[in-house]
Amino acid sequence: MKRKGIAMELIEKEIARLKEERRAVILAHYYVPDDVQRVADYVGDSFYLSKKAKETDAQTIVFAGVRFMGESAKILNPQKRVLMPDSTADCPMAHMVTAKAVEDMRRQYDDLAVVCYVNSTAEIKTHSDVCVTSSNAVHIVKKLPQRNIFFIPDKNLGHYVSTQVPEKHILCNDGYCPRHNGVRPDVVRACKEQHPKALFLVHPECPEEVLALADYIGSTAGIIEYAGKAGADEFIIGTEDGVMYELTKRYPEKTFYSVMEGRVCEDMKKVTLEKVLQCLRDGTGEITVSDEVREKALRSLDRMLELAE
Repeated sequence: MKRKGIAMELIEKEIARLKEERRAVILAHYYVPDDVQRVADYVGDSFYLSKKAKETDAQTIVFAGVRFMGESAKILNPQKRVLMPDSTADCPMAHMVTAKAVEDMRRQYDDLAVVCYVNSTAEIKTHSDVCVTSSNAVHIVKKLPQRNIFFIPDKNLGHYVSTQVPEKHILCNDGYCPRHNGVRPDVVRACKEQHPKALFLVHPECPEEVLALADYIGSTAGIIEYAGKAGADEFIIGTEDGVMYELTKRYPEKTFYSVMEGRVCEDMKKVTLEKVLQCLRDGTGEITVSDEVREKALRSLDRMLELAE
């Protein structure tokens, strides 16, 4: 264990040196491994990281996350180099909607806005009117002039938005996050019985039957913030287990339980400290987006940043 600790310390020092030499910034999602979050300059959810990608004056962005995040950073920063520590790290849900499905829906409804969860491919963003994240989806959908909304690709987040914005006619695509969609209400009830004093905080990517059992529904960042403000000392967390690092770091006096063991995004966990070092050192995992795709996709991302204010 001591030898491993020394090795990790050397890797962290080399990352810090290369980061300064390359004028790089490391952005990390809450779901990547703890040691990667520890070396990052900014750790957050998709919306926060999109804003940081847009604001940074660094020449190189190392995005510790999955592919759609790196693509979004490149779309927002075409003049910067964007590197992914693991270029195979992807989001299954991002591929659960097709351009044909979007265009078919446009032909059926005249007064339609295509609202694209940021967890989607660059190509799908080119067919969308606005991107959203779980932290701003309700806010943005309320602002749209169209009554008909096609929400892609996540059916669970789309359904949650429909309950918060009943004045809109929201049609949901049939995609889902395998990790969140797999949370079962019977397991939630058993966990609540085991920890009767704990509040259940859940991500809206979970099924509606699970959301119905929640004390709070919100984005990863929202869950973290709520845990700090709530008077309770115990919480059951209904999202990917990587968020536990930030929760325990911020609130060491509180206790957190994972609603189900194994709520782990395997693609996020592909991002390791060694791979962060390698991409900084060798420039591997560079993200490229064609000018045509970038220009079309940028409109939906820019509109998200504009309407989220």
